[in-house]
Amino acid sequence: MRRKEFIKTCGLACLGATSIGVFLQSCVPTKNITANIKGDELVIPKSDFAKKDGHYNYIVVNNSKLQFPIALFRFSLDEFNALYLQCTHQGNELNAYGDKLVCAAHGSEFDNKGNVTNGPATDALRSFPVRISQDSIHVSLKSVEH
Repeated sequence: MRRKEFIKTCGLACLGATSIGVFLQSCVPTKNITANIKGDELVIPKSDFAKKDGHYNYIVVNNSKLQFPIALFRFSLDEFNALYLQCTHQGNELNAYGDKLVCAAHGSEFDNKGNVTNGPATDALRSFPVRISQDSIHVSLKSVEH
């Protein structure tokens, strides 16, 4: 095999492997909801995490007063993390794929704690305090501009 053919074959193999990974991650079910804002909190019923065969690991929460959605990750019955879906690189909206948040504009990736796992972004995502009540999850929006 010639060098040029080898490089082309390897490049196509790498592209294919990357595409398969993105495809498989996109098969993870995502639940999008619209939640109410009461005072300075976004209020999400705990029941929004329920599904027939268990629970969602995360949901994407929208409200017309927010410029970007918030991803709410569930780690246990009483441990949640709320992340603003705005890329810290150039401010584009992020997409959720399983435990990964991805910026389609430049490829930055973040984990479910908001940490950068792939640049060009260098700063972690904005996160919000989460408070749990008997039936609801409350996300404090005090630092969000809306």
